[in-house]
Amino acid sequence: MSNLTLTIDKDYILSIRHELHMYPELAFDLPKTTALIRRELEAMGIPYTEQYGKSSIVAFLNPTCTVRSVALRADTDALPLTEKTDLPYASKTPGKMHACGHDAHTAMLLGAAKALKPVENALSCRVVLIFQACEEGDQSGARLMVEDGVTELFDEIVGMHVENWLEAGSVGICPGVSMAASHPIYIEFFGRSAHATLPQSGVNALAMAVETYNGINALQATRMNPFSQYVCSVGMLRAGETDNVIPDYAEMMISLRTYDKETERFIVESIRRMAENAAMLRGGTIAFRDEEKALPLENDPTVSARVLAAAAKVVGQEQIVTMPRKLSSEDFSFYLSRRPGAFLRLGTRNAEKGCTTLPHNNDFLLDEDALPLGSRILAQYVLDLKEDDK
Repeated sequence: MSNLTLTIDKDYILSIRHELHMYPELAFDLPKTTALIRRELEAMGIPYTEQYGKSSIVAFLNPTCTVRSVALRADTDALPLTEKTDLPYASKTPGKMHACGHDAHTAMLLGAAKALKPVENALSCRVVLIFQACEEGDQSGARLMVEDGVTELFDEIVGMHVENWLEAGSVGICPGVSMAASHPIYIEFFGRSAHATLPQSGVNALAMAVETYNGINALQATRMNPFSQYVCSVGMLRAGETDNVIPDYAEMMISLRTYDKETERFIVESIRRMAENAAMLRGGTIAFRDEEKALPLENDPTVSARVLAAAAKVVGQEQIVTMPRKLSSEDFSFYLSRRPGAFLRLGTRNAEKGCTTLPHNNDFLLDEDALPLGSRILAQYVLDLKEDDK
């Protein structure tokens, strides 16, 4: 099927990205974003459903094909940042910004769909287009979709993420386990308020939290294997309102990233015991909540080889790069827990254009000239699939 002609519409891809970028939305609250996706799918005559997950859309090319089915996934949500760029299409909503490239991911997937639609009847597979909400939020949008059975729709899956570590025009992948699990922890400490001059009459929730914080640092210094690969960072500790009141409430948020279950379980249970003990010694209580927000992301070697072969046709073999393992996380991993797949990195760095800032910063920029390459790679991967590629 690779001899079919693909038409990649750069102007279309960029216009979609600009519209999404101007109106960023968070987590599952995506009315404008999902309306745009529906609008474009309907204009292309591509059927879709919203029965999987929440605020997410699944669309189909060559929908009647039963031989094999492959999925292409884009995430759609933004971040709670106020944009500080001079882009003519900068965010119009203070406190919200597409600072991780999900607007580009959605635009590239729609661009690939537009290229594949005219040749869908010649494809050797069904193509499942996944527009997934809440990759960045407190809950995993991918996990909800998997729980609703979305992985029953396809045999393998490919995702793509813009990457400002890589020069524009290059494509990277990390073989095997490439990203860490994400296991956020949220602890509330409950005590009893008192006047600051009568600390003995209160139960100091801040003291419980500080002891827990110090315990976490001691845990990492004295009880962890130095060769373990993990990150355990307290990102938020909040308590009290004024100087002359002993606080009766404190809260702590922790980011935990690991590659293996044993390390994850040990750290979570150790922190739970620290917090419980700190509260008990002072006569307080805690509420402890932890969640598996992402699994370790492991790229399948067979799918990786196929999608890299397609990428090499687009950018050249010399532009294919082996990426190092990261301790950052991606909920794309939930799809990979049920089906084989690969997660690609599309280079979008361009120093001459000022596109060097990494994601999750309020001045994040990417080289848009790379985005049509992303659409073409996704479409080429679909074209190159054969009926016996299983």
